[in-house]
Amino acid sequence: MTLPHGPRRARIAFSGAAAKQLETITSEAELHALDRALVVLSVDPDIGDAIPGDTAGPRLRQYTDELEAVRILYFVTALRTVVVVAYIEV
Repeated sequence: MTLPHGPRRARIAFSGAAAKQLETITSEAELHALDRALVVLSVDPDIGDAIPGDTAGPRLRQYTDELEAVRILYFVTALRTVVVVAYIEV
């Protein structure tokens, strides 16, 4: 018997600046913290808070994972792709 599939997860992409940040991460703990936060965002891209500002482009959001002490700045495209703009340790 096959189990029913859960809701489709959002695709995660990285801006050029965020990709450069990822290249500098060497700590296993930092990678784990980032991975955990990305899983949360892939399941529910709207979980973060909207950042006030210009609404002409994609709406920038922020998600803070208090347990892992990380903050991710991102936006969600019309096709529900989460584009990570920056990763910040809190």
